[in-house]
Amino acid sequence: MFDTPRKTPLIALIGALALVMAAPAMAQSAGSSAPAAASASAAPADASASSAPASSADASAAPVTIKHAGKLTPLTMFLDATAIAKGVMIILALCSVLSWTLLITKIFEFGSLNRTTDRFLEAFRTARSIADMGRIASSEEFEGNPMADMAAAAAQEVELSRQAGLQVAGAHRDTTISRAATAVGAVQASLAKRLSSGMAFFASLGSSGPFVGLFGTVWGIMVSFIGIANTNTTNLAVVAPGIAEALLATGMGLAAAIPSVIFYNVFQVRISAYGTRSEGFVAELMNAISRQLDRGA
Repeated sequence: MFDTPRKTPLIALIGALALVMAAPAMAQSAGSSAPAAASASAAPADASASSAPASSADASAAPVTIKHAGKLTPLTMFLDATAIAKGVMIILALCSVLSWTLLITKIFEFGSLNRTTDRFLEAFRTARSIADMGRIASSEEFEGNPMADMAAAAAQEVELSRQAGLQVAGAHRDTTISRAATAVGAVQASLAKRLSSGMAFFASLGSSGPFVGLFGTVWGIMVSFIGIANTNTTNLAVVAPGIAEALLATGMGLAAAIPSVIFYNVFQVRISAYGTRSEGFVAELMNAISRQLDRGA
């Protein structure tokens, strides 16, 4: 009975020593199991993390197909444009060709008109009578010249009055000159119409050409934005060709309108100059007829 209390501290001491000796082994096994668990738990995370960049890289590296990439020209832009944009550009191109054709035609017309008028005025000023005026003005050399037509109309009116038995001189001189002036005025009216041919086309193309091109541009940009919505991408390389095609319509509209405005202004000046020249000739013609009537010629 008295030996049991003595043995109890000894047993407790031995147990404590055993625990102390076993602690390093338990700590080592726990440490080796923790990295294993950590590596096991980290493996799925690494796999998911590596898969995410791979998927994003694949997405970013996905090739975007661009038609005529690196070879975009006005011709290819026209060929790739929509039907409405093509129609607008074709109309503008035809109008531009027509305006240049009309320009060349009117340049030759005014050049020939001025040369013929110079020759006619030289011949007209050599006339000695109203009959001479009519003969010179009616000659084949000056056929179709506006001033020759004026002189021919005035001389013919005087001759018709004489053939009708009317007095063309003396007290009836002013009446004769008035009838001759009326005949000349009719020729002047046709002259204004003749010289103004084609001017309405220049004015219409110059004022409406940019707006026609703008319509093609608006339509093309609208189609480009519809393409953005359908493809769900805002990549500029994808939408740039469509926008370039749309802007080509505006460029063609300006290319057709600007020359037309310049041509209109140039020929308007020439028409005004020839109109002023014709008015001076009318005054000269009426004075010449008046002198011949006073002389009784």
